[in-house]
Amino acid sequence: MRALALAFVSLLAIYSVNCEVYFEEKFPDESWESNWVYSEHPGKEFGKFKLTAGKFYNDPEEDKGLQTSEDARFYALSRKFKPFSNEDKPLVVQFSVKHEQDIDCGGGYLKVFDCKLDQKDMHGETPYEIMFGPDICGPGTKKVHVIFSYKGKNHLIKKDIRCKDDVYTHLYTLIVKPDNTYEVLIDNEKVESGELEADWDFLPPKKIKDPEAKKPEDWDDKPTIPDPEDKKPEDWDKPEHIPDPDASKPEDWDDEMDGEWEPPMIDNPDYKGVWAPKQIDNPAYKGPWVHPEIDNPEYTADSKLYKRDELCAVGLDLWQVKSGTIFDNFLITDDLEAAKERGEALKKTLEGEKKMKNEQDEAEREKEKAEKPDDEEDDEDLDEEAGEAAPVDEHDEL
Repeated sequence: MRALALAFVSLLAIYSVNCEVYFEEKFPDESWESNWVYSEHPGKEFGKFKLTAGKFYNDPEEDKGLQTSEDARFYALSRKFKPFSNEDKPLVVQFSVKHEQDIDCGGGYLKVFDCKLDQKDMHGETPYEIMFGPDICGPGTKKVHVIFSYKGKNHLIKKDIRCKDDVYTHLYTLIVKPDNTYEVLIDNEKVESGELEADWDFLPPKKIKDPEAKKPEDWDDKPTIPDPEDKKPEDWDKPEHIPDPDASKPEDWDDEMDGEWEPPMIDNPDYKGVWAPKQIDNPAYKGPWVHPEIDNPEYTADSKLYKRDELCAVGLDLWQVKSGTIFDNFLITDDLEAAKERGEALKKTLEGEKKMKNEQDEAEREKEKAEKPDDEEDDEDLDEEAGEAAPVDEHDEL
């Protein structure tokens, strides 16, 4: 038993040694401008990014990231790194997003590219390997995109993953494993997981309906039938509307001028509707016919759905109506523990942001209160007093 435990520890040590961080960016200073490349694709008016920790933060230096700075703009910025493949290894794509502008419509996702990316010509139609992250537009769209390219076509996840829609920093993590499974985490908490083949339409279905099979002509799939013994009662048929028996011709009615008077029609209380025989169990019922399935000749299993042959660039290619989103803490690695540790550390950022934001909001409320004219405050006090229930005098009631 002890030997087995030692072997397990040794295996973990080997894995830890072999783990690699392929790309990491925390934007410590203005040097990002020499590493990241703006697109110059013609026909687009691209916005610029600026380095800032935003209006509220935990640490003014550590929390700096790239912020969209112009409203109603496309953004296209990318950086390349040493090429790698995730064959036989897990792949982790992780980054943080802070919509401190309380975004109404705009993307907060990133794209991962292979080495064919022309950075200065990057645009919305540029092929990519992975697209991942939040997307918000109005109350109807608040989701996390997880899109993979497979054999030249982009495939969207078939599940709906809701993103965060507040003004604080949140960490988005995508994990793809060599066993063709995946996980999506927000703030280090798993929000979705499953199998690649099941949750994306990479492959045609394993089974298809047998084109040669047809429902037998004598197959009865009606669970009930009209009772052949049931007969319509002789007194059933009644008109739906009848003349109002209580109506009388107005005294000033002139038949020559107004035409022949007819009483208005009312609903007939004796009307029973259209008669139909009662239903009984169908003795010939065989149940719903199920179309037989056969193996799909076009289906071929792929044990390498997870694999990206070459990854070597990350980019922000998005549109925002209202700017102000801050991107930070980019990490691409095969080290699950390293990603988890960074996620835990980032929780302090969220706590610090909330504390500072609450303090700012309280200060703003106090400022507004102090700036109100005295007569406005007096009016508010009177309104509050008027809203309170006055005591009732017993003599008043009498």
